[in-house]
Amino acid sequence: DRPQTVVFRQPGLIVDEYKSTETRIVLRNVDLTTSGKFRCEVSGEAPLFQTATYTNVLIVVDLPDDGPVISGTHPMYNPGDILTANCTSFNSFPAATLNWYINGQVAPHRLLQKFKVVTSPQELTTSRLGLRLKVEKSLFSKSGDLKIKCTATIDPIYWKSNEESIQGFPERSYINFWNSAAVPYSSSSQQISMSFLLCLSSVLISLQLVKVS
Repeated sequence: DRPQTVVFRQPGLIVDEYKSTETRIVLRNVDLTTSGKFRCEVSGEAPLFQTATYTNVLIVVDLPDDGPVISGTHPMYNPGDILTANCTSFNSFPAATLNWYINGQVAPHRLLQKFKVVTSPQELTTSRLGLRLKVEKSLFSKSGDLKIKCTATIDPIYWKSNEESIQGFPERSYINFWNSAAVPYSSSSQQISMSFLLCLSSVLISLQLVKVS
């Protein structure tokens, strides 16, 4: 026969009595208040009533709805500019651990700006980590871009990332400037030269006519 089951009501604990057995417990509609220590106890028969117990910790995890969000950046930067960015992971429990990467390398701690974790009335947390980087010419790849990436982790069940590609302004050189459309020196120079020659020819013809007369 199946032994009689007695359930003691506790906040966050809704025991499914039909699916639970003497060796297994099934909980329904778990929430954050379900987290805690769970203990199993087995007692022997009289007259000794020897007892064995085992305790384990249950943590209910609420994962973020989306991956981390990068904000505060501009599309393009000049060498020497200061790049400031924030990485935010919204509404999770526990709070996600954030990390910044620059061109695939872990960002040094001196470039990071830490913010306090914000907790909502529903006990969900929002974590944010800032990045403050002085843009150097050496940071740009041969294709002219700089990559920053943020990862959000709730170990060992959640990992997501977001990456942005930052472009550098093209350098202005003397040659490029004179070859640009802003200075169409070739066609203009030819037109000026032709106008000058026509004017000079007209003056010479006029002088010859004066001498003849």
